[in-house]
Amino acid sequence: MDAADFMPGEAALAGIRGEIESYEAERQKVVRSVRIRIPVVIGVVLVLTAVLAITFNAFADPRERWVSTPHIYLYILAAAGLSIAHFVATSPARKLRRSVRDRLLPVVFGFIENVRYRKGETPDSVSRIPKDAIGNFNDSRFDDEISGVWQGLPFELYEAAFSVGSGKGRDTVFRGVVIALATERAFPGVLVATRKANKVTSFFRGIFGKELESLSSGDPVLDAAYDFRTDNPAAAGPLVTGRLARALQWLGEAWPEEPARIALQGKDAFLLLPQSKNFFELPDISEPLDYKTHIAPMIADMASLLATGALVRQIGSGDEQPS
Repeated sequence: MDAADFMPGEAALAGIRGEIESYEAERQKVVRSVRIRIPVVIGVVLVLTAVLAITFNAFADPRERWVSTPHIYLYILAAAGLSIAHFVATSPARKLRRSVRDRLLPVVFGFIENVRYRKGETPDSVSRIPKDAIGNFNDSRFDDEISGVWQGLPFELYEAAFSVGSGKGRDTVFRGVVIALATERAFPGVLVATRKANKVTSFFRGIFGKELESLSSGDPVLDAAYDFRTDNPAAAGPLVTGRLARALQWLGEAWPEEPARIALQGKDAFLLLPQSKNFFELPDISEPLDYKTHIAPMIADMASLLATGALVRQIGSGDEQPS
């Protein structure tokens, strides 16, 4: 797979550059507007706070001027007011950043049919991910989601974080990119390949998780890094020793940050890539948007992710090995 094959042609590139030029004209106006709005709204809050503080002084004990109980409450409210004021003042910048995604992505990802972008919403496929692929969690958060059809392959791709616990005791069990795809052939059961768990995790998984049988790939390196578990050993065995093992070996080279996770269940295939990178983040409103710096790498990342997802989709197919 060559990322250059996914780069837009001249017509699409002209459309992208046109959108960037339009965005730049709006961005410069918004930047100027925000620079004016911030001192104005903050100044209003500070003036009102000062006026009220002086008013309170007229009723306060001389020894408690500026520091009486009403003053303290006023200062707390003023601090909250400053935060709200800054949020309101910068709202045009956030609105513009959201709108540029809606305008750009259908053009940028022109090689994807019916492309759709969402942010911060629960993807449709989340409820179908085998729990053993993620682990126990009680909180989930989602950032960018892109879905559509690529080379006849319907998919959902989204940035997600799953965690367990609360407050300072919160522990992230997965953070990265999830790619959900429909397989060519249904797997009769559940098959997951996850990072090797420690003894404590394995103990609690055995108590609270779904009862799955462990398998071996026959590769000492893979078996030291991965747990292979299934509820259908007869169907899973040839995959674990064949296409799944080869796919994980390739993934270890292509995505070395942390072991990828793979799950098959019925007609669903899931690839979970632990990543700290935000793949689809656009620059701050203060920075000009540039095709080579911001857009081209985004296209290359998407092409690489989709090609990797297609590899995982083939694990359960009738092909001799993934390509």
